[in-house]
Amino acid sequence: MSSPTARLAAINIGGSTSASARGAPEPHLNNNNSLDSSLSSNIDQDADHAPRGDFGLIGLAVMGQNLILNAADHGFNVIAFNRTVSKVDHFLANEAKGKSIEGAHSIEEFVSKLKKPRRMMMLVMAGKPVDDFIETLLPFCEKGDIIIDGGNSHFPDTNRRTKYLAAKGIRFVGSGVSGGEEGARYGPSIMPGGNEEAWPYIKDIFQGISAKSDGEACCDWVGDEGAGHYVKMVHNGIEYGDMQLICEAYDIMKRGLGMQDKEIGDVLTKWNKGVLDSFLIEITRDIMYFNDDDDTPLLEKILDSAGQKGTGKWTAINALDLGMPVTLIAESVLARCLSSLKGERTRASKVLEYVGRTNKFEGDKQQFLDDLEQALYASKIISYAQGFMLMQEAAKEYKWKLNKPSIALMWRGGCIIRSVFLKDITAAYRAEPDLENLLFNDFFKKAIHTAQPGWRDVVAKAALLGIPTPAFSTALSWFDGYRTKDLPANLLQAQRDYFGAHTFKIKPEHASEKYPEGKDIHVNWTGRGGNVSASTYQA
Repeated sequence: MSSPTARLAAINIGGSTSASARGAPEPHLNNNNSLDSSLSSNIDQDADHAPRGDFGLIGLAVMGQNLILNAADHGFNVIAFNRTVSKVDHFLANEAKGKSIEGAHSIEEFVSKLKKPRRMMMLVMAGKPVDDFIETLLPFCEKGDIIIDGGNSHFPDTNRRTKYLAAKGIRFVGSGVSGGEEGARYGPSIMPGGNEEAWPYIKDIFQGISAKSDGEACCDWVGDEGAGHYVKMVHNGIEYGDMQLICEAYDIMKRGLGMQDKEIGDVLTKWNKGVLDSFLIEITRDIMYFNDDDDTPLLEKILDSAGQKGTGKWTAINALDLGMPVTLIAESVLARCLSSLKGERTRASKVLEYVGRTNKFEGDKQQFLDDLEQALYASKIISYAQGFMLMQEAAKEYKWKLNKPSIALMWRGGCIIRSVFLKDITAAYRAEPDLENLLFNDFFKKAIHTAQPGWRDVVAKAALLGIPTPAFSTALSWFDGYRTKDLPANLLQAQRDYFGAHTFKIKPEHASEKYPEGKDIHVNWTGRGGNVSASTYQA
């Protein structure tokens, strides 16, 4: 597949693509070394009809338009199509005017304008619309063509589509794209997976238009089938967690410390110069400073009922399916669910009172703010540790080869969760690709130990003040559980065996002839039950 440089080399002084560059035979020259006039008109006509598109994109919503403009800025000729064709004409007459962008008014025209193998990307609503567009494209595709789904599709759908299209000789790619409107225009994080045969053909485009971090593209091949969309799903789950943690920090400063929005913005400005330097802290600072027309903070007028599109929920459900304790993402999803019960919460606020020793902060305010910064940092570390645990388990379950250093690199720029913090994660996994858990890395182990005193104090004080901190609290509880050699699950197993004969295993140091190591054991706890145990299995 030709690169932008190669395409420029194929342009002659007159500005038309040479026949050899198109794969056509060289034209005949007369004795004056000029084109035979009898052939020149036919050659010009061929040039007019030869496919010129390097890349095609279906879907002209904000993300689609901006990705097209981004690709054109990087020297690619782009073909644009939208189901409502009037959008195509409007786009060409306005944002795309004067750029290397052509429109198509039908799927057939769209496909015909693309060089082979055709590289066709969809940015449409997940679910049935993706399947519908695939079926619309297929009659005009040839073996070796590439179809890319750049939306937020659920990874099992991408697994299915990859297999379905491979059987037809079509290379399918499911790619996560993160960064929002601005990222799409100037460099998003791109997470492609699917049929790996497609990667050499799309690498130049994807790495060309992606964000760059320290000179490296925030895009690399993720893995087979739905791996790209899976990594994007986990990215979105971590995004849920980051946002919830920041919201809890805001709530603590607002209600716990009595701070005004501008003062909170000043704190975030300071935090954004340290370990919490990130896109989400940056935009939250801007939100705190934003006043409405009446010169009061717009934030305080926004209804406290959060929406969600499902990717966080998918992450939590998949974590349960794989038996992975991804508690922070799950709590962040549930916090949004609780927020949506606005009417019920309003009624509860009138009848369920705070009862405690004090609902007013007492102590060193600056020290508490420093502790809050460390609590947020430590909780973020836990969230990412859980996310990488989940991806590691998914790789085993689905037989994917996920490149953890590359994933961390892809998230360093362009995406919503981009932060300086991800440089440290990239370094950790590059130093030790098979790192069992992020917390075993010396850098993060030291960071979490340094943060602990303040982290614990923040969670305790918030509880005493009656301020909910589901994300901060679950992060700390998970950490304490993870670092504990002996959890009270021994009692849980005894209870299960008592009421349901579900059996238990004995600790190795207490194994004996009566209680052999590694065996499922049932005890008649009351003397009235039998000795038959239930079958054992893991749900």
